[in-house]
Amino acid sequence: MIRLENELGENNMKLRFWILVSIVAVSGFSQGMLLPLIAVIFENSGLSSTLNGLNATALYIGILFVSPFMEYPLRKYGYKPVILFGGLLVVISLALFPLWKSFWFWFALRLLIGIGDHALHFGTQTWITSFSPEEKRGRNISLYGLFFGLGFATGPLMTPLIHINEALPFILSSVLCLFGWFFLFLLKNEFPETELGVNSFKETINRFSKAWKYAWVAFLPPMAYGFLESSLNGSFPVYGLRIDLQVTFVSILLTSFALGSIITQLPLGILSDKYGRRNILTIVLFFGFVSFTAASFLEHSHVGLWLCITFAGMAVGSTFSLGISYMTDLMPRNLLPTGNLLCGIFFSIGSLVGPFFGGLFIQYFENISFFNVIGTILFVIFIVIGVFGSKTAPKTVES
Repeated sequence: MIRLENELGENNMKLRFWILVSIVAVSGFSQGMLLPLIAVIFENSGLSSTLNGLNATALYIGILFVSPFMEYPLRKYGYKPVILFGGLLVVISLALFPLWKSFWFWFALRLLIGIGDHALHFGTQTWITSFSPEEKRGRNISLYGLFFGLGFATGPLMTPLIHINEALPFILSSVLCLFGWFFLFLLKNEFPETELGVNSFKETINRFSKAWKYAWVAFLPPMAYGFLESSLNGSFPVYGLRIDLQVTFVSILLTSFALGSIITQLPLGILSDKYGRRNILTIVLFFGFVSFTAASFLEHSHVGLWLCITFAGMAVGSTFSLGISYMTDLMPRNLLPTGNLLCGIFFSIGSLVGPFFGGLFIQYFENISFFNVIGTILFVIFIVIGVFGSKTAPKTVES
């Protein structure tokens, strides 16, 4: 009888895991679709590149805006209602895009998608880290990152549909998100570990400082990945054109980076379970630094640059998921929601800073390679984790 109950519990956990990562894949698909799709539509409408880029920041502004308010409803209502709310907000926002093509209307919709996506990711991320056993945590979080990456890489394929009808990509993605959303009703709601008297907004702010003391070093990899992803997609195309790379080759490089990260996502997660999150993080950060530094010397060689960017994707494309796993190792279980929230906040900060800082660098430091910026940031975080990570790790006791 006990054995049967254990098997049923394990099957329910597997079903829950695969539904959650599938929802994340659909969310990644919608995000990956919106970035190039809206950029192309606005470009064809004659909107300036500056305003085009500003519109894209709405998603990250939405994430930062809602972050302080996310933990309270998660602790009060549980994982499932928060994920349902986030998914439904994304579905409705996507469906509203065809109604009115206006810069500020679309800015508001992208801000709402940022809020919805953050609720969805915060809920799924925290739920997965809470029920994953320590020996499978890296594997599970890497699968989470893998499914999001697959969805994100597939999303841009919707862009050519605007030649049929401009509204078609928005409608199809909204229907797909709605289809995935219904599967959430198969899940039984659960609540994060908490303590009496901590379910308030004020205590959320207090827990931020506690979580920072436990695992501040683990928030740096998600921030680095946010900077890396947004600067590569937002600033590198401009830099590529200035060093006489063809638009097609720039697209190939970005796709190669994404594919590289997808290929190694799961193996690196499994290795982190075996050899430790901190050890794998320092290795991939160092190889990322080497790859981008080599790219700065080989940027006029198509083959050399392609090899460097592909290898860089294989190395540092998993820094976000590895950072989350590392944070989970360092954080008491009752602070896991706060830790996941801070991972999302730091990722958003990196994503917001990336294109702006990258643009300034390209404009004012024409004689220095853009790849040196990314390489330097990765090297600094490699040093910080190498020096301070070991000092933070002993604090893994639960309070």
